[in-house]
Amino acid sequence: MIHIVLYQPEIPQNTGNIMRTCAGTGAHLHLIKPLGFSMEESRLRRSGVNYLEHCHYTIYENFDEFKEKNPGTYYYLTRYGTKPYTSFDYSNQEEEIYLIFGKESTGIPKEILQQDLDHCMRIPINEHIRALNLSNCVAIMLFEVLRQQNYRDLLQFDPFKGADYLTRNEKQ
Repeated sequence: MIHIVLYQPEIPQNTGNIMRTCAGTGAHLHLIKPLGFSMEESRLRRSGVNYLEHCHYTIYENFDEFKEKNPGTYYYLTRYGTKPYTSFDYSNQEEEIYLIFGKESTGIPKEILQQDLDHCMRIPINEHIRALNLSNCVAIMLFEVLRQQNYRDLLQFDPFKGADYLTRNEKQ
């Protein structure tokens, strides 16, 4: 299973977008307190549209509780990482993969990162910005894992129009 972990997220719209992405991919979302918003907040719901009911998520009091309850391989996105996120092998579908993202303002604490330097990574960007938007980072990394796993359990065509929609001739 693929897991998305948000360490102390601060912005409800980002978390709502991430919840929608998790709902659409089957990834399990883990939220580590404190949260910078209420889970009932309207901005969270607006970003998630009508898909939040399909997002499976768990909330933890702290990072220690999360680690205690979730064995697997942890991958940390940090602007201080020196390896690109594409340099890792995520292809084992039996592995519990946790993609861990820090809070928008400060990221993942250095003390946590130092415990597993081999799994610290970054999304390469130029010097003009400090970091990409959190929900964009989650999507980029999640879809790299899914790509390496051949998009397991995801539809390869639109279920409403059908696989032949673009090639089908229809009378108007």
